[in-house]
Amino acid sequence: MFEENRNNTVGKEVLKGKHELFERTFLPYLNSAYNLARWLTRNEHDAEDIVQEALLRALESFSTFMPGRDARAWLLTIVRNCCRTWFTRNRSHQSTVQFDDTSPALAATWCDPEAAMITNISSQLIHDTLKELPVEYREILILRELEELSYKEIAQITDIPLGTVMSRLSRARKELYARLGRATGGTL
Repeated sequence: MFEENRNNTVGKEVLKGKHELFERTFLPYLNSAYNLARWLTRNEHDAEDIVQEALLRALESFSTFMPGRDARAWLLTIVRNCCRTWFTRNRSHQSTVQFDDTSPALAATWCDPEAAMITNISSQLIHDTLKELPVEYREILILRELEELSYKEIAQITDIPLGTVMSRLSRARKELYARLGRATGGTL
C-alpha cells in the first residue's frame, strides 16, 4: 500500500514537471499562435478554439519534441495543421474578424486627429486587403512580416521547400500591392 501511494506521488510529480516544462517552452509563443490562427481563419473566436486545440495536440505529443528544436516553429506548425483541419470541417464558413488597432504608431498620432484617422484608414485597408488574399499567400505574409520568421522557419512550418517560400512570398507581396493599388486608385 505504501509503495502504491509513493508511486502515485512520483507519477504526479513527473506529470507536474512535464506540464511546467511545456508551459515554459510554449507559452511565450501563445500570441504568435493566436495571431497566425486569427489571420488564417479571419475570426477571433475560431482562432481561440484552434489555439486551444493546437495546445492540446502539442501537450499530447510533447514527448516527441526534441530539446534544442525551435519551439515557436513547432507550435506554429501545429497551429497551421489545426487550421487546415478547421478549414476542412468549415469550408463554407467565412467570417470577418475584428482587429485591435492599438498599435504604437496609432498611439503616437493620437494628438493629431487627422493623422490618426489616416493611419486608421490605412491600417484597416491593409487588414481588409490582406484578409482577401488566398490562404497560402496570407499565411506566408503573416509568418514573414508579422511574426518575423526566417524563410527557413517558414519552410519548416509550412512543409514546403525554401525556394517555394521565397517565390510564394514574392507573389504574395505583389498580389497585396496590386490589390492595395486597385483599392486606392493606384495612389500607392
